[in-house]
Amino acid sequence: MKRILLMVFRNLWFVPWAWCKLCYRASHTDKYTEEEQYSFIRWVDLHANKGGNVKIDVHGSENIPAENGFMFFPNHQGLYDVLAMIEACPRPFSVVAKKEVGNIPFLKQVFSCLKAFLLDREDVRQAMKVIIDVSKEVEKGRNYLIFPEGTRSKNGNKIGTFKGGSFKAATKAKCPIVPVALINSFVPFDRNTIRPVTVQVHFLKPLEYEDYKEMKTTEIAALVEKQIQETIDANVGE
Repeated sequence: MKRILLMVFRNLWFVPWAWCKLCYRASHTDKYTEEEQYSFIRWVDLHANKGGNVKIDVHGSENIPAENGFMFFPNHQGLYDVLAMIEACPRPFSVVAKKEVGNIPFLKQVFSCLKAFLLDREDVRQAMKVIIDVSKEVEKGRNYLIFPEGTRSKNGNKIGTFKGGSFKAATKAKCPIVPVALINSFVPFDRNTIRPVTVQVHFLKPLEYEDYKEMKTTEIAALVEKQIQETIDANVGE
C-alpha cells in the first residue's frame, strides 16, 4: 500500500488525467487498436514505476518472438507481476487472470483495455471455454500471458508447482511458449516498503511447437517450471 501511495503522490499532476483516460478507454475498447491501448497502458505503467522507485531490469528481449501469436508463461509472485511484464515487453499482449483480480481498481481497467480473459476456477465449463477462446485468439495473432501456478506462490523467489492445464491453450494453438522468470516482483506491492527495488524480468528461449508436440501438458509444465526456477536461482541477489 505504501508504494501505491508513493506512485500516486509523485504523479499528482498526472494521476487525475491518466485515471480519466484509463477509465474512458476501458469503457470504449472498440475505439482503439490493440497497439494503441497497449502503448497507453505502457506509458501509464512507466510513470507509476518511476514514481514508485521500481526499476525493471530486462534480460533476453531477443527471445520474444518476432511474429505475433505466442504465449508468455511467467512465475506468479504478486499483484505487481503484470505491470512488470508490461514495461519489460514492447510487444502487445493480453492476460488470462482469475476473476477476483478483475475487481481490483486500476487492474480492472487495465485488463479491460487489454481485453483480458477472467477465469472462474470454480466453473470448469467456463474455464474450458476460456482455454478454447484464448487458443483461437492466439491462432489469429494475439499474444497472451498465463500464470501456470494458478495463484501467487507467496514464497518470494521460490516458485510453486506449474499446472499442466495452463498450457492447453498453447498446445491447441500450436504456438511458441515463452517461459518468463520474474525475480523480486513480489516486493513492490506485497512488501510494506517504499525502498528502491529492482525487479528482474528474464525472457527465456521459446519452446516451439516442434519442441513440445510429443509432450503431455504436465511434462511441458514441469520443463518450464524447471527452466524458470533455475534462472531465478542463478540470478537472485544480483
